[in-house]
Amino acid sequence: MIEIKNINQFYGQSHTLWDLSLEIKTARCTCLMGRNGVGKTTLTKSIMGLEPIKDGEIIFEGKDISRLGSEKRAGLGIGYVPQGREIFSQLSVKENLEIGLLGNRNGLKQVPDKIYELFPVLKEMLKRKGGDLSGGQQQQLAIARALCLEPKLLILDEPSEGIQPNIVQQIGSVIDYLTKEEKITVILVEQKLPFARKHGDDFFLIERGKVVANGEIEELNDEIVEQYLSV
Repeated sequence: MIEIKNINQFYGQSHTLWDLSLEIKTARCTCLMGRNGVGKTTLTKSIMGLEPIKDGEIIFEGKDISRLGSEKRAGLGIGYVPQGREIFSQLSVKENLEIGLLGNRNGLKQVPDKIYELFPVLKEMLKRKGGDLSGGQQQQLAIARALCLEPKLLILDEPSEGIQPNIVQQIGSVIDYLTKEEKITVILVEQKLPFARKHGDDFFLIERGKVVANGEIEELNDEIVEQYLSV
């Protein structure tokens, strides 16, 4: 699905990603894990084209997309839900979703019914401003907006952060549905170990901008957790 080959990324003089390589398998949820500040969000932004890489390659479905802008990457089928959601607070729920349709790779003009099946609360709030929603509802809206692209790859950066437990559970169920039923590939940046273990299929652990461990989620044992995730 997507392969990262020896990418390097800098913020000014700070070297943030160091010859980082990984491969994401199709129709699986791959968790990017590690302590704060190790490069997880930088990696997702680099995949989306929101942060430039200095060198290396990002290969999506056999095509080098390393120099494409974020809009073109979205058009190829990459959806992105950033940390903090970044919905349009002054626009209605309906308008937020319609903005997602603008990048739909199949030219879809209406929000698919499937969006409201996954997030029924949004159908009840179509006229409400995004800024008036709760944090959990805003996260649902952000994911729904990304799904309006009909993505092949969906990147979720800490979707459970600061969200009430019942909505976290629902988001987890949506991830399971997307990978198992819709065969969408999911990259999940996640700090909560139980959530990652429950909904992830594979993991990559990042430390100081490098991959230091990876495997199927069942291989994420206590020794690895203690070494790379314990605070």
